[in-house]
Amino acid sequence: MSIDDFGGGPSAAAGVLVVTTNDVPGRRVTEVIGEVFGLTVRSRNLGSQIGSGIKSMFGGELRGLTKTLAESRAQAVERLMEQARARGANAVLAMRYEVSTADFGTEVCAYGTAVRLADADS
Repeated sequence: MSIDDFGGGPSAAAGVLVVTTNDVPGRRVTEVIGEVFGLTVRSRNLGSQIGSGIKSMFGGELRGLTKTLAESRAQAVERLMEQARARGANAVLAMRYEVSTADFGTEVCAYGTAVRLADADS
């Protein structure tokens, strides 16, 4: 496994800028479109649950679960970006994650404010 398996946000080529800040230096918000979110729910895999249970008794990182959570976050952000694009936004400001767990699995939600930014030279 490489570091790319565990993190990083969408690439610049994605067409929608996603930032955790409330603004983008050098860019002006011309329109606030509104809240957008991306959601994914992953069920728990019995094999990984058993393996994680054993691993947790001895300590150490649960790499399989870490990778699954990273993939879930990436999927949630991709869905957030799809919703933003569909509503005419070219950026999402103040993006955050919310994660919750239940007996059936894990829910990951990425949410933020869809906006239209002026070009850098405007």
